[in-house]
Amino acid sequence: MISRRHFVGGAALAVASFNAGCRARQPHQATEGGSPPSGVFELEELSLSELQDGLRSRRWTGEHLTQLYLERIEALDREGPRLGAIIRTNPDALAIARQLDRERQTGRIRGPLHGIPVVIKDNIETADSMPTTAGSLALENSIPTRDAPLVSRLRDAGAVVLAKTNLSEWANFRGANSTSGWSAVGGQCRNPYALDRNPCGSSSGSAVAVSANMAPIAVGTETDGSIVCPSAKNGIVGIKPTVGLVSRTGVIPLARSQDTAGPMARTVRDAALLLGVMAEPDDMDPATLSDRATFPTDYTQFLDADGLRGARIGIVRNFSFDAPVWSHFEDSLQALRDAGAVVIDPVEIPNLARLSGPEFTVLLYEFKDGIDQYLGGLDDRAPVHNLEELIAFNESNVEREMPYFGQERFRAAFSSGGLTDPAYLNAIAACRRLSRSEGIDAVMDQFGLDALVSPEGGLPWLTDYERGDRYTGNNSQPAAVAGYPNVTVPMGLLDGLPLGISFFGRAWSEPVLIRLAFAYEKATNRRERPRFQSTASHTERAS
Repeated sequence: MISRRHFVGGAALAVASFNAGCRARQPHQATEGGSPPSGVFELEELSLSELQDGLRSRRWTGEHLTQLYLERIEALDREGPRLGAIIRTNPDALAIARQLDRERQTGRIRGPLHGIPVVIKDNIETADSMPTTAGSLALENSIPTRDAPLVSRLRDAGAVVLAKTNLSEWANFRGANSTSGWSAVGGQCRNPYALDRNPCGSSSGSAVAVSANMAPIAVGTETDGSIVCPSAKNGIVGIKPTVGLVSRTGVIPLARSQDTAGPMARTVRDAALLLGVMAEPDDMDPATLSDRATFPTDYTQFLDADGLRGARIGIVRNFSFDAPVWSHFEDSLQALRDAGAVVIDPVEIPNLARLSGPEFTVLLYEFKDGIDQYLGGLDDRAPVHNLEELIAFNESNVEREMPYFGQERFRAAFSSGGLTDPAYLNAIAACRRLSRSEGIDAVMDQFGLDALVSPEGGLPWLTDYERGDRYTGNNSQPAAVAGYPNVTVPMGLLDGLPLGISFFGRAWSEPVLIRLAFAYEKATNRRERPRFQSTASHTERAS
């Protein structure tokens, strides 16, 4: 997910006019669809440890769990409120679960996810019966020949790959007036707290699926905000790792200097457990081979309910959020103090206003290079083999691919040069300097901080194809551009809509951030399950 707020200046210069062939936009009726199912879902809000306890005690089998989640998907995605979180379910999921049950009966437990269903964002390759599409019709028949390494890790740990989740098409990097959570393959994903609100993107389906209890855990990806924004706006936990902690091989690229996959769950503990499974060096991904990289196999070892005591927390105030968000944040700020944190308030991250231009340049260049390499390796699995052919494909399928917004960013990326171009080299150098040594690292050094904290962003906005996304502020950019970690945790509801609080900091500081986020979660317990309301309780504030 890329917020247009970040690129107002750069985009105006780089992006071409709206595609003349794009069909007129039509208003989105987000409240269409049936009512949520009545009764209590047997697995509602259950954690991974509770699910594993049930498997060990034979309350359930893995096959039974899988069947229950498939029925939940049917009830919420195909019927009921029609959340649009799932692009397709895995036709082999029940067979996989049965095989894992047989292994359990013989005493073989593959790992901490044995028998646990997980959903995967549909820009991550899975070598099964499901294509990997990035939400695009150009890839609707592209079935990978091998799993992404992170998916192999999940399978090795015993996970059942249950489904592929909807997303903002091409990770929200196609059009300048895009609507998050929409893809040509999956349609519009909806926020389960208020169906007319946007779920944010691009990992919208992963966040909605977990929040609505269609799966206990999910994998998303982020370039700038695509894990933390949908996590916050759907009331769940999201961890955007340091770039290089999780292999990017087999993940459809947007920008190699910022891309990463990460875990999404309803609790910090579950997200930490999933991160430990996903994190591993990969010889095919140079970012994972950094001398500074560390790969704990169990991030739950860092969970400490008293973990805020004595921690030095800097409260970042130079983000633009509405006054009600800051007011709501004050309760969380007090919770940090009550838990023993040393709160330095306020602090400012230097150079925030200078990041947008060079970041946009970097994304254009890296997207062109990365997508050409990815599409070029698909052979006959797709009708397109480079960005130029993808642009032409969209033009030829304008009614289905571009009913609401165009492909201005694709065109701008196609017009960019190679990665040896001085414009790119200057931009990437500026990004690293401004976000790292003169940004996050500078403020943390100045105040001797363990982490930086702020609201993740504003309230979810109305889904509106005429105006596109209307971000009400977010804090993802500094950590995203730096390639540093960011952990978001539920901060409760405002007018019936979720907000998140983010803990972010230096490279490879996941253990520290997870400790702090877990302690905050235990002190506040702000996660509230969604009610599938047709609209928010105070439309005038949330719109």
